[in-house]
Amino acid sequence: MQSDCTIEADSLQTSSKSAAYKALINKYTRQGLPGIVLSVNDSTGIFNGASGQADIKNDISMQACHVQDFSGVIQIFLATAVFRLQEKGMISLDDPVDKYIPKATLKKIGNGSSPLKIRNLMNHTAGLYDFTTDREFLLDLIQEPEKERTAEDLLRFVNNKNSMFPFRPADSAGFSNTSYLLLSMAVESATGIPAASIIQQEVLLPAGLTQTYILPQIQIPDGLKAQGYFDLYGNNNLHNLSMWNTGFGNGFNGIYSTLTDMQRFLQVLFIEKSLLSDASLSTMLTFEPDIEDGKQMGTGCFRDFVDATHPNLPFSWGYRGRGLSSTAEIHYLPETGTTLIFAINYGTLLSSGLRYKFLSFRTELIAIARQK
Repeated sequence: MQSDCTIEADSLQTSSKSAAYKALINKYTRQGLPGIVLSVNDSTGIFNGASGQADIKNDISMQACHVQDFSGVIQIFLATAVFRLQEKGMISLDDPVDKYIPKATLKKIGNGSSPLKIRNLMNHTAGLYDFTTDREFLLDLIQEPEKERTAEDLLRFVNNKNSMFPFRPADSAGFSNTSYLLLSMAVESATGIPAASIIQQEVLLPAGLTQTYILPQIQIPDGLKAQGYFDLYGNNNLHNLSMWNTGFGNGFNGIYSTLTDMQRFLQVLFIEKSLLSDASLSTMLTFEPDIEDGKQMGTGCFRDFVDATHPNLPFSWGYRGRGLSSTAEIHYLPETGTTLIFAINYGTLLSSGLRYKFLSFRTELIAIARQK
């Protein structure tokens, strides 16, 4: 990969908290996270910064303009596309899932024979078993890490598995990547076009995102992407897993982008409000009461940094991405108008010592962002 991109990070550090943000990312790369990029836009200015390495083998420093793996953040993009399709009359959140996916396929899945609607997939109230946590899926991935996997390939790790909880959408929600796998299948059935292409048509182009790529449909230009790592064997050695394909093109991961593009996405979605109608945005921002790992599920969006013991602290709207070799999040804090994006080229989908370093980083980051 190349060592230079197009933006000098130091020229975009006008926020009054820039020194604190720079110290924070340097602190956690010194503690072992390979590389971090961070962008914060608040009332005092912007901070775009990077620390650590984008490519360990070739000793290439991380820069704020490197393309990062945003993993599961694709789900808010897919949800936004579905809302736009609904506004055009091509699909409805109240459609039964079996309008688009055969009942024979659904009945093999725990809760699949329940009266699931499209909105239950989008707001994680379907209770579907999350195949990305399945031991057989992980073993299959280790055996053939670069294999392209279709939706049908991935559903075999869900078939005949118990649901996470009984289907009770009025009072039960829990995150599952399987929901967005099925959502991508429904979108393709409704439109005849792959979900990745729908995201490009309905989100990337209208929002003016020119540095966002969805694998395998939209390839990343050579030399721009940061490499991704994980302590695969728990021996404190980082392995480059950038080429591992965990199911790209199936709606739940596979989006790569830059800080600049992700800032733009939050701007048009939540500040300019030009991507969705008021009604669609209101539905997106209707959140389930359950708090799971500090977040509440909306319809394609999280209400994040939620602390039940301190309910008056500023929360965010956005999404999290957790991959095998990447960790990324995008946030808009409506109370202060702050946008916050970060990406780390280390995976926190599975447990490891560095995962706990990341969690500490995240806690310190929001504490700085909340300071007045």
